[in-house]
Amino acid sequence: MRLTNYKTSNPAFTDFFWNTRSDSDRKMSVFGIFLKSMFCILIIAGLTAFVWKLHSEGQNVRWFTLGGMISAIIISIVISVRKHWAPFLVPLYAIAKGFFLGGFSAYIKTKFPELPFQAIGVTIVTFFTVLILYQTRMIVVTKKLRSVIITSAVSIFVVYIISWILSFFGIRSFIWGTSWVAIVFNVIACIVASFTLLLDFDFIERRKNKAPKSLEWLATWGLLVSLVWLYTEILRLMRKLAIRF
Repeated sequence: MRLTNYKTSNPAFTDFFWNTRSDSDRKMSVFGIFLKSMFCILIIAGLTAFVWKLHSEGQNVRWFTLGGMISAIIISIVISVRKHWAPFLVPLYAIAKGFFLGGFSAYIKTKFPELPFQAIGVTIVTFFTVLILYQTRMIVVTKKLRSVIITSAVSIFVVYIISWILSFFGIRSFIWGTSWVAIVFNVIACIVASFTLLLDFDFIERRKNKAPKSLEWLATWGLLVSLVWLYTEILRLMRKLAIRF
């Protein structure tokens, strides 16, 4: 069975990125991905703290949020087209996400100072829980499970896009409120985000010691995409619950 038959909902782990051939004997390793991921996470954490400091001093950080979000999207598109630029673009992606998360979480931190830290804790626990479930094979990534997760992730993405478009016409989507429907939607989004990590672990395991060393940056990017999405969904959910209760 060809390894390229395995798919994931995370765009950073599609076959498009893994068909590159290399004459190098150095291959992608889990340890290499770990080091690069920690490096990028430190960048994100440092910039998030920096934006928090600016916000606490009374400065408007809205443009950090908007600029970081747009920059991250643009960088992701460029990585998709120029995958060999990943070693340079992934750190820039981390910088963009650091500004975005800093501004996004600073707004929530104003009214709920402990929520961002709690969301970080929940994200870390979720990450290792999913990793343990995968490593112990308590959850097996089957073709059917993969299809369900991909379909769910795409559906959530479509809902967000539609809601974003409607906002230009002054229509506020249900997903931004604190109703039970909005909370249930957030819970589902958190579950799907965590399960995309499951698919990514599976894909990395099948490619480790086989793919070129340079593709570790693409694997790092994929994990960052999943982790940032998971953290954002968890923080939004916790905020809604804090407001409601």
